[in-house]
Amino acid sequence: MKKIVFAFSIVLLTLGGMNVKAQNILNAEDENNLSNFYTRTMVTTRQAIPYPSLRESDVIWSTCIWRTIDFREKFNQFFYFPKGEDSINNNQGRINLAYLIYRSAANGEFEIFDDDELKIPVDWETMYKKLNKADSTTTDPIYDDYGEIIDEGHDTVKYKSFTSDDYYKIHLKEFWYIDKQDTRMKVRIVSLALVDENCKEVDGEMECNPTTRFWIPMNDMRVRNIFARTDAYDIYNNNAERSYDEVFITRYFDSYVTRETNVFNREIHDYLTGEDAQLEAESIEERIFNIESDMWEY
Repeated sequence: MKKIVFAFSIVLLTLGGMNVKAQNILNAEDENNLSNFYTRTMVTTRQAIPYPSLRESDVIWSTCIWRTIDFREKFNQFFYFPKGEDSINNNQGRINLAYLIYRSAANGEFEIFDDDELKIPVDWETMYKKLNKADSTTTDPIYDDYGEIIDEGHDTVKYKSFTSDDYYKIHLKEFWYIDKQDTRMKVRIVSLALVDENCKEVDGEMECNPTTRFWIPMNDMRVRNIFARTDAYDIYNNNAERSYDEVFITRYFDSYVTRETNVFNREIHDYLTGEDAQLEAESIEERIFNIESDMWEY
């Protein structure tokens, strides 16, 4: 009996020593982490979960939807903030979606395309010149009271570097389909586009028009892994922030439909405006919802 008690005591002392050693290691790591009270490693190692395989014969119904997410809506503001690329180090490592896409594309981490079909690749150097603009203006000659030229005028070139502050929207192209295996409505986002406000001075007034810059493939695991390793702000719990990949998978955003597959290949604003366009977008959403409900009989 004494031998058993002695052996048990040795085991407890050994385990206690191991716990103390482990705790010392953790404390040392925490001491080296000056910006937080613990070391975060799960975010940087996180990987996106691949989509389940889908056979063509299992898709018994599908439609293609184009929609827009406006960052100015209160629910979507986590896409837009923090503003400015220089503020990243001051926001717990958070980064807005537009700058994340720009930085990753600039580093060549995935391809970019000119169309939502993802068939026309775009060279980054060409896109870089579009995103980092150089506008030139010419001043008229200046004359004195005797008609002599004082200043012949000159060209002024103004460079405007890329800033995510100009990007208020993104476009999504997605497929809604019914899977024959479980008779459920499902959705896959296949491409995403950055949209900025292209402003020009016309007759002394600034005229701004939304401009789609480039599309990225949302089925590409390189894109999804980048999104999975980047947190989107959660107002309820900083430690349980959704990654951008989870945001799109769980559809944690507010949006509106701009187009559905149709025989004329046109967007809603091509044939309706104002409140009528809004009602048409809501009608498309409701019809998709009802299709799944109508698949069941009671």
